[in-house]
Amino acid sequence: MSESFKDHFSTVAGHYAGNRPGYPPELFAWLAGQCTERGLAWDCGAGTGQASVELARHFERVEATDASAAQIAQATPCPGVVYRQARAEASGLVAGSVDLIVVAQALHWFDLEAFYAEVRRVLKPGGVVAAWSYGVLSVEGEGVNALVQDFYHHEVGPHWPPERCHVENGYRDLFFPFAAIPAPTFAMRALWHLDSLLGYFSSWSATAQYCKVRGIDPVALLRPRLRAIWGDADRPRWVEWPLVLRAGRL
Repeated sequence: MSESFKDHFSTVAGHYAGNRPGYPPELFAWLAGQCTERGLAWDCGAGTGQASVELARHFERVEATDASAAQIAQATPCPGVVYRQARAEASGLVAGSVDLIVVAQALHWFDLEAFYAEVRRVLKPGGVVAAWSYGVLSVEGEGVNALVQDFYHHEVGPHWPPERCHVENGYRDLFFPFAAIPAPTFAMRALWHLDSLLGYFSSWSATAQYCKVRGIDPVALLRPRLRAIWGDADRPRWVEWPLVLRAGRL
């Protein structure tokens, strides 16, 4: 792998695999519906396969690549999905072979000029490329949500990498040189218990960097404070994320 690759997730790959929110099935059905053929989808920056598994419901084959070997090692096995370690800018895919390219919560890490050149190389004429991001969560309950926002913005906030700003603004400032496909709005929600929420916080790159710099786990510090205002330990709470999709055609 090139030395320019910034791996923010190897140290949290185990948490990432089990504690990331799922994407709405309607998103993948809509994406598949934009394609004239459904032979091959490329999930680029696949992480541990959250989107790859859903794509396999609609496409004959899914190539799921990620630059992080640790992420690929934690990926969810699924019939029809092939996981490989590969850079977004050098996929190893056959030219003109891909019907759909998706980038879930990863476009902000890429060398965009080189990635878009690879998109043009591997995508079929008329093929679809789509990228989405989900921003800062909100949690049911005013007191709980206030504590969560403080944790995100102030406790671990200084440890987010600079690229995080693109997630927070819904990718609106990222260059996307494809013929735009108007997309509907998709809801992204989960009903989580406290441990699931804390596990999600443990999967953040900012949490890993906080641990590295300060030598202590910020989630362990948050746990008793959040537990004190959560209420019934068996009660799950709704968690929501704003999901923004950009889709285009070659």
